[in-house]
Amino acid sequence: MKITRRRFINTGIAGVTGLTLYPSLLANKLIPPPVTDPFQLVSLGNTGITVPLVSSGTGYSGGNRQSNQTRQGKEKFEALLHYEFEWGIRFFDCADTYGTHPYVASVLQSKPRDKYILSSKIWFHSGGIPEKERPDADVVFHRFLKELKTDYIDLLLIHCLTDSNWPEKFEKQMEIMEKLKKKGLIRAHGVSIHSLNALKACLDNPWVDFVHTRINAYGDAMDDRNPEVVAGVLKQLHAQGKGIVGMKLIGNGNFRNDPEKIDESLRYVLSLGSVDTMIIGFEKPEEVDDYALRVEKTLKALPAVVE
Repeated sequence: MKITRRRFINTGIAGVTGLTLYPSLLANKLIPPPVTDPFQLVSLGNTGITVPLVSSGTGYSGGNRQSNQTRQGKEKFEALLHYEFEWGIRFFDCADTYGTHPYVASVLQSKPRDKYILSSKIWFHSGGIPEKERPDADVVFHRFLKELKTDYIDLLLIHCLTDSNWPEKFEKQMEIMEKLKKKGLIRAHGVSIHSLNALKACLDNPWVDFVHTRINAYGDAMDDRNPEVVAGVLKQLHAQGKGIVGMKLIGNGNFRNDPEKIDESLRYVLSLGSVDTMIIGFEKPEEVDDYALRVEKTLKALPAVVE
């Protein structure tokens, strides 16, 4: 059984008018399960930005300005992005290393700019992109604006942090990004995390508005093999008002062909109450259909909780 876009729209839970503003998946009090729209709008921490519960990742197996999505070719990838938007996905996660800016721009430039959220990540490490030079964040950012054909970027990140001393190492870049935020060129700044120590360095850091973090039920491709260790840090970060963007939901594809593990990972992440949105790297339209149904079923099964 697959949920169809027509059925979704007919039940009133797709499209902008059907999106439900929900401040957090599981608020700090006894509540009933949230509405079952996989694309309901949720608050991204205290950023003032709302994003769908399920969002689009454009960089599955990404690097050197390629990803599985771009390797499909322009026609197929852009058709996929159109399909995602039609379903109700309004948050599209990009990065310089993925090479997806032109594709996303081509699809979204005809849409009202205030009806979708864009994020992108700046790569400061060696490798990863063809150039050897690593210009400052403002130089890279203005290139991003041109590539994405937009006047502003909602979420700008420093990509793939692994060291606990990253706040000191990237202090200059953080100051530049803060100036961009004050000018209204970005709405929030944050980091993409790839180690437990780097994740912990986000705690009590006022510069961090939101965090892209790896989370699933099995510890695959995560910052600790025990998901509860990572979840404990995420709970603290979320309590501090930082937005949490979950990635690697299916262990970087490790259990993409295991329906039971996918469902359990969805149940685990959705029940945490500290993950605002889940980035999923869809490669086919039918995967969007499949996850819409799975998330809908999971949301229906969530019990009321007390936090």
